Amino acid sequence: MKKRNWIKTIGLCAIGGLMCTHSIAGEPQKTQKYEPTAENLKSREAFSNDRFGIFLHWGLYSMLAQGEWVMTNQDLKWDEYEKLASGFYPAKFNAHDWVAAIKASGAKYICFTTRHHEGFSMFDTKWSDYNIVDATPFKRDVLKELADECQKQGIALHLYYSHLDWYRNDYYPLGRTGRGTGRTTHGEWKTYYEFMNNQIKELLTNYGPVRCIWFDGWWDHDQDPDFDWQLPEQYAMIHELQPSCLIGNNHHQVPFEGEDIQIFERDLPGENTAGLSGQSISHLPLETCQTMNGMWGYKIVDQNYKSTETLIHYLVNAAGKDANLLMNIGPQPNGELPATAVQRLKEIGDWMKIYGETIYGTRGGKITPRDWGVTTQKDNRMFVHILNLQDNGLYLPLTDKVKKAILFKDQTPVKFRQDKKGILLQFDSAPTDIDYVVELIF
Repeated sequence: MKKRNWIKTIGLCAIGGLMCTHSIAGEPQKTQKYEPTAENLKSREAFSNDRFGIFLHWGLYSMLAQGEWVMTNQDLKWDEYEKLASGFYPAKFNAHDWVAAIKASGAKYICFTTRHHEGFSMFDTKWSDYNIVDATPFKRDVLKELADECQKQGIALHLYYSHLDWYRNDYYPLGRTGRGTGRTTHGEWKTYYEFMNNQIKELLTNYGPVRCIWFDGWWDHDQDPDFDWQLPEQYAMIHELQPSCLIGNNHHQVPFEGEDIQIFERDLPGENTAGLSGQSISHLPLETCQTMNGMWGYKIVDQNYKSTETLIHYLVNAAGKDANLLMNIGPQPNGELPATAVQRLKEIGDWMKIYGETIYGTRGGKITPRDWGVTTQKDNRMFVHILNLQDNGLYLPLTDKVKKAILFKDQTPVKFRQDKKGILLQFDSAPTDIDYVVELIF
């Protein structure tokens, strides 16, 4: 591709309804109060009930097999990087197989990267020819195929969209990343903002029901307190186009006005081992995203996949903290999901066939997460997920009257004693299952 033909934007009409002041990088300013629609609230409930989704990071960066940040990490110039598109031909991509493998894991939704920080659009867009249909010999709209297959197989579709861009000149002023990609910054923010909104409008118009727009990149200007992302108008447009569509933003802050879910990256809510979380936990539905191996995008040398047990524990711990798990896979440049990832999906699915009832539709239990595990709850049933117990007894500070205690997997009775302060579960020996689930019925 010789020419950066992106200035196909037209002025975006003023969006009626929600007129607000803008959010800035340092801190979101006060806005008119956002009132979610009934459809939106229904989507929030469905989202929380699902508990498990799969993240797919796929773009031109997969061809270099060094992860999704390779363009800025290696200071690759935009005009050299864009040449990758002419060789991108994922001949083994099959939307049916992707969705079927993901569905077999027990996941209920997919979040697909429509445009990552590299600036390449993985869908058919008329606002830039730097996209998978116009710039590659593949000529297929993989997002359309994926969206159609999700509808056929009953999987909800979420769409990732990057707020920042290492490729376009009009992403200006530059943020703290992508400064070595050779952009001349002749453009201006106005055209970039219009470009983003026009693309988002396409995503919400051409691909059927979209349950969530998942933003990333706000943090690129977190050191510039005067930068205005103009989020309120963008959020209002999304809610107007599809009232049921949720908005999440991976900004590592407490949720801004107009957002519908709260995202945590590489950590469970309330934890901050990766240095990207630690923010206060809101009343909104929660989601934590985590990689299956070490990277988000495909990295050929990264075969350090987490064990099936570790991934199941992450899912269970997320549910115990009243959060969803969005577990990432980086597809290969040929269009296949890595074999190890597919194997992990199958093994998680085998576990979910037995224990899914203790995850789907539950909320975090009355007993907060402990060293031994977590609890989830549904109506008058509590599921005690014992993940790490070296003893043959477990004391729970529960004052509710327990009618029955059974081992979930085979419904055999579990011995227990209860007094005013709590209940003592008694086992023949210390549990050794990946997740030893005791069901308590109140």
